[in-house]
Order: sequence, then C-alpha cells, then structure tokens
Amino acid sequence: MPRWSFLQNCFSELGGKKMRLGLWLRNAIFVACFALATVTPSFAQKSADTLRITWRDAIPDVDPYYNSQRTGMVVAFQAFDCLVYRDPISMEIKPALAISWQQVDLTTIDFSLRQGVTFQNGDPFSADDVVYTFNTIIRDKRVAIPAYYSSFAAAEKLDHFRVRIKLTGVSPAVMEYLAMVTPIWPKAYREKLGPDGFSRAPIGTGPYKITRVDGTTQIEMERYEGHYAGSPKGRPAIRYIKIHQVPDATTEMTELLGGKADWIWGYNADQFANLAKVPNLEAMRFGTMRVHFMTIDAAGRTGADNPLTKLKVRQAILTAIDRQTMAKQLIQGDSQVIDTPCYPSQFGCDVSAAVKYPYDPEKAKQLLAEAGYPNGFETEIISYNTPQINAALQNYLKAVGINLRIQQLQIGAVIRKAEAGEAPLYCGSWGSNSINDVSAFIPYFLGGGLDDYARDPDVQELVKAAGNTLDPDVRRQAYSQAIRLATERAEFVPLFSAVRYVAFSKQLTFQGFPDDLPRFYLSSWK
Repeated sequence: MPRWSFLQNCFSELGGKKMRLGLWLRNAIFVACFALATVTPSFAQKSADTLRITWRDAIPDVDPYYNSQRTGMVVAFQAFDCLVYRDPISMEIKPALAISWQQVDLTTIDFSLRQGVTFQNGDPFSADDVVYTFNTIIRDKRVAIPAYYSSFAAAEKLDHFRVRIKLTGVSPAVMEYLAMVTPIWPKAYREKLGPDGFSRAPIGTGPYKITRVDGTTQIEMERYEGHYAGSPKGRPAIRYIKIHQVPDATTEMTELLGGKADWIWGYNADQFANLAKVPNLEAMRFGTMRVHFMTIDAAGRTGADNPLTKLKVRQAILTAIDRQTMAKQLIQGDSQVIDTPCYPSQFGCDVSAAVKYPYDPEKAKQLLAEAGYPNGFETEIISYNTPQINAALQNYLKAVGINLRIQQLQIGAVIRKAEAGEAPLYCGSWGSNSINDVSAFIPYFLGGGLDDYARDPDVQELVKAAGNTLDPDVRRQAYSQAIRLATERAEFVPLFSAVRYVAFSKQLTFQGFPDDLPRFYLSSWK
C-alpha cells in the first residue's frame, strides 16, 4: 500500500475508534502513525517557492466583508490593505494606505492617503476607493458583522488623496477597527464585476494577489510585485501560496504527514508532543487573545425565575468549575484562567477589578442550598466548543448537583439559538477579531445586545459611558466599574484563554502572534 494511503487509513482508523480506545492505546497508534511519517521525510515546496496550507474552516466568501470566519480574515490580511496597520508586536497603529490622519473633532477624522499605490489589476488607488468602500459597507445588508461598522456614518472625498470619515458618535477604538477589519475595495473594478463577480475574482492592494478561488476548497495566491513601497507588511519572500480546505482533522493531519501540506493549525493539544517528535516538522503553540466562556441566563431570557436568575446559583456555577485544571489539561500550553469578561491585554480590561471565584465544590454546594436548591437542578448548555470542554463542564457541575444537558451544534446554529434567547448556558470562544480594546468584548456580552444574558442596566450604563468618551482615564474607570459589577453579580462566566496549535515544515520560518493572525507575508524559506 502506498505510504500516503497507509497514513490516511492509519488516522482514519484512529479517528473512528477514539471514543472506544483507552488513552494509552490511542497514543500508541499515534506513535505508529507518526513513526511512519518519519520513514521518508515530507519535503516542503521550497523548490517551487510555494507554501501549501491545509485547514478545515471553509470560507463561504473570500470577500472579507462577507464572511465572519477567522480563516477569511487570514486570507484578507494577505490580499488586502486597510488605511492603517497595527504592528503585531508593539500593537502600535502605523500608516498603511493612509500616511497621516487628524482627529478634527469627536466624530470626524481626516486621512491623507498614500500616492503611487495600485490595485493588483493595475488600477490606481485614490480617495474614490475609500469613499466607495465605507459608504457601501455601512448600508450593505450582506455584510457579515455589521456591528464592526456601526460607528461609521459616512465617508467624504476632500480631494484626490484626502478623505474625511464621519462617525455616528464617539468611537475610542476606531483606529483598531480601521486597522483590522476595514480593507479597501477597488471602486471601478468592483462596480464593473458586481459583488458576486468580485468574490470570484477579488483584488486588493495587499502583498499577495488571489489568483484562484475554487468554491470553498482551494484558494491560490501569488506575490504582488507591484505592492507599494513603504508598506508596513513589506515584500513577501515566498512567491506562491496554495490553500487547501479539507472536511476534517484526519485529512488535515495526513496531508501534513504525507508531504501534501507545509502548514496546518488548530489540531488537538494532545497531538502536540507527537508532532514535535517528527524530525522534518516544527510543532508550535502560543497563547492568543481568544477567551473560552459561558454566558449564563441571569436575565431569565429562557424562562423567568429559572434557577440561573439567582445570584448564589450563578456564583455556585463559577465556584464549581476547576478552570485551572481544564486550562492545564485540555488547552495546555500557556492557557491561563480568565477572571474578566475581556482579555487582559485589551485596553480597559482591569483584572484587579474582577471578583474571583476559586474552585471550591463544597462552597458551590453550600451556595446552591442557600439559593433553595439543596438537591441541585437540571439545565442545558448549547455549545460549539470541543466535546472535551463540554464534558468537563458537565462533570464539574454534576459533582455539585447540577445536571447539565449538552446540545453540541455547529457554530452558526449555536449563535442563532443564543441570539434568540434560547440558551440557558452558552459555551463558546471569543477572539474580539483581534481588536485590542475592551470595546470589542464587553459590549457584545454585557451591553444589551442579542448575546447579553445579564441585561443589567447598571453595567450597560457603564459600558455606554465608556464608549461615549475619548478620555482614556474616564474609559478605564467606567470599564473597571463594569467589570467589578458584572463579576460581583456573576453575570458572565469567563473560563480560560485559548492556545493556538500550529505545525509546519522545518524548511519554513513562521512566527505566531497573540492576535491569532498568521502573517504569511512575513514567512520565508530557510
């Protein structure tokens, strides 16, 4: 049997039996599979100057505004540029398509644009493209995450290389959003092709040009030789990128081990040690801004006066979960317990303001008894997180008397049910779209929107106050008070930070960043 077929069978067999095999036997099979992978090394495509990427998350639309997938954001970062760029290490906002900007007043920002920039079809970049992009996205019902653009009121052309952006109100984190989630469309080209045609043949001003889009299974890119001088992204060292999207983790892993992929991400933590033993591969893991969490129905959206509306019940749930052990055993790496409804590096995320809930099952039982549930109760969680995380939560809560039914669904179905108010408990993860500001986290879950299961007017008022000023000290104070109240009242259940697992050819240089955005334009062959 050819080596490639044997590898596929090996991992498929493991995947089919993993629920029935003991841990020691599963590890033995893994070792056998990995050993086979080392018999003859899988060579990267260095000779063809082609980086081959395999991942599982199909992108429904490569137009960056029409998908909410992390993988869609990754592709957009290679092919498009925004007005400004956020340095992934210093987090400093730097010039990109705009070379300078001025805050005219609380709701007006003027940008001077870079001259000499061309789109990947040769069309010159100008103010018309910026105005077209902003004035389209704020009205376009197809935009996947309209909340990201709700602070933009309009864009106005001042001259050929100057643009005025009007805001709907004070927006303290607007530069973060401009740097991370507002790539610029080519007006003439997109108007000619229409939205659907543009999705099939997109162009931007980024360091890579998308040359092929084959449904959701194949995306190919080539270095754009006309990428503008002075770009903060620089000139890519690798000429070609080929992205292959596969349906499952088994195929993803076998492509890497069989020499058909040079880079993968998102594999299970328990595979890390074995991957690290493969001589021709590099296994990497690093902490990210993503936070695993549970919302908790303090507001009674799933039924008035249900047990979760009781403060001591919510406190019991937080106290019953051994988050430290879950982080250490399930996420591994440098996953850390999170006590705040935000990621600690984000502006305004005051960790010292949070009320903390150490693991104490006896105290959890006591709190349940004081709340009127000495024998516990039944409730339900909906989740797209891994079954291991869900099972751990179920076991910890069962140990104190709470019987948890699990609905494991695809992410889209979970989000729809959560937004409809149908989730007593909802478990997921939130990456803030890599926005390093609390405004990308707390308002989504405690600001009165569809994902807010607390509906606490005191917290909402503080969140609103923090969003209505540019004064950093006022913002910090308001967010600190919101964190204190929300944690005191146990209105949100932060669990632990996520760790990104990546594996790639040792012929490749690759650097991971906490914002969880692979920047392949910074990679090179050794």
